[in-house]
Amino acid sequence: EIRPRRLPSGIIFSSRVYSSIPPHPPSYPIMKSVIFAAAIASAAAFAPATTGKASTELRAFESELGAQPPLGFYDPLGFLDNADQETFDRLRYVELKHGRISQLAFLGQIVTRNGIHLPGDIDYEGNSFASFPNGLAAINGPDSISSAGLLQILGFIAFLEIRVMTDVTGESEFRGDFRNGFDFGWNKQSEEWKLQKRAVELNQGRAAMMGILGLMVHEKLGNIDAILP
Repeated sequence: EIRPRRLPSGIIFSSRVYSSIPPHPPSYPIMKSVIFAAAIASAAAFAPATTGKASTELRAFESELGAQPPLGFYDPLGFLDNADQETFDRLRYVELKHGRISQLAFLGQIVTRNGIHLPGDIDYEGNSFASFPNGLAAINGPDSISSAGLLQILGFIAFLEIRVMTDVTGESEFRGDFRNGFDFGWNKQSEEWKLQKRAVELNQGRAAMMGILGLMVHEKLGNIDAILP
């Protein structure tokens, strides 16, 4: 007579099938595998948690100036992975400088393409400022300014970079503070006002970087007049 047996899990086996299972199956290979897996798991448990550390460091920058709506903290290329405060401050200064240059470049584009140029001549040969094309064509193309004129422009930019747009006095309040002894009423304002103005400059610089890049692309495509008629 075959009498069913009920295991603790609720599965019913017949005594014939149940009795066919060896009472002591070979367990050495299985035990070795279990021990090996446990050893790996133990080693992994004591390994450095790189992802956790990077996440902690990234969270340290989530409250920095510039992490604001709508994107919040946004670092898609991972520049701040495993970065310290010094690295963050340097990257923030580079972003701020690029934003300021882009604002000037974008403003120059829309002003000159609106027909507004400096009066007078750009050289002793009688070439006026308005006689040269706008945009990149003014420095790179068949109708661009002379090499001597371009060198003068680059020399002036180098002078600004070394002597003006830098912390000359060593009394800057933050990276990018180039007041150099001229207050302009800055110290009379509250800390909230200062942070708000710095955030505005960051946002405008970011927008200007995208804007001037778009104008340069459309100029090369030949349809910039459709954007800035």
